[in-house]
Amino acid sequence: MGEMRILAKTRIFFATDVHGSEKSFLKFLNAPAFYKAQVIILGGDLTGKMIVPLVKESDGYHATFRGLNRKAANEEEAQALEKEIRFTGYYPYRSTPEEVKELETDPAKVHAIFNELMIQTMKQWMQMAEERLRKTGTIVYITGGNDDFLEIEPILSGSDYVVNPEGKVVQVTDKYEMISSGWSNPTPWKTPRECSEEELGAKIERMASQVKNMRNCIFNFHVPPINSRLDECPKLDENLKPMYNGSEAIMTNVGSTSVRNAIEKYQPLLGLHGHIHESRGFYEIRRTLCLNPGSESAEGILLGAMVDIEDDKVKSYVLTQG
Repeated sequence: MGEMRILAKTRIFFATDVHGSEKSFLKFLNAPAFYKAQVIILGGDLTGKMIVPLVKESDGYHATFRGLNRKAANEEEAQALEKEIRFTGYYPYRSTPEEVKELETDPAKVHAIFNELMIQTMKQWMQMAEERLRKTGTIVYITGGNDDFLEIEPILSGSDYVVNPEGKVVQVTDKYEMISSGWSNPTPWKTPRECSEEELGAKIERMASQVKNMRNCIFNFHVPPINSRLDECPKLDENLKPMYNGSEAIMTNVGSTSVRNAIEKYQPLLGLHGHIHESRGFYEIRRTLCLNPGSESAEGILLGAMVDIEDDKVKSYVLTQG
């Protein structure tokens, strides 16, 4: 587990919604050196969303990736293509024409393969974090999000260095506490970690009731508060397609009422959020600074936020891109 240290000024680097992009994750691991951050926090939605088969043919491997037909003529090219696929957030999987045909009619097998690749990738990511950062003394927190299956929880909680703060009160430094939840209010996609507003509020209340000093607490909640400008996204129709008024997308607020209620009630120091990729920015709810760094993980771009806290206040903050 990350060692608690007494720090006069604490610099936090926060990023979220990497969605399986190994390039974004590696950039996150470089954040302590690049941004001089003592604490780094990776919010939810860690895992990828789909498999990209590399199909073995007589002339090499073939894959359909980002709408293009790709070919790898030899092992070296196949490994390079796999790396490119991992960097953008998908899981490469070597297969045969016969197996691909079978997978088209067997969703259970597809899910089993996906789970295996997801778990394998998360284990590798935790190992990379430990190998690269343990000797630096950086405090590292990584939590899941609503898109992440619960099967990754034992991996996130299995490290003796990286901390999974889900559902807990953790002491970030001698002064600052943090409570975390990757769960969200209901979405149209029925993701693995979503629940009713009442249930989400109860999860938050259980943690908040254990906080010693709320004025110095960080709320690390994947879903942003409702009506905060951090939760704006295109409104969808019954077919989950964006709605337009002429050429303009109709926007709506999809954040959580229970998260907003908790922030208004407890007035923590800082709110760290994600979930809505296009709503990058800051928003103040009375004394609480809330932020959403946004996400461009599919392009291998790590969006983040750097926050300096000192003397029980947020001293400075800036959105980053790398």
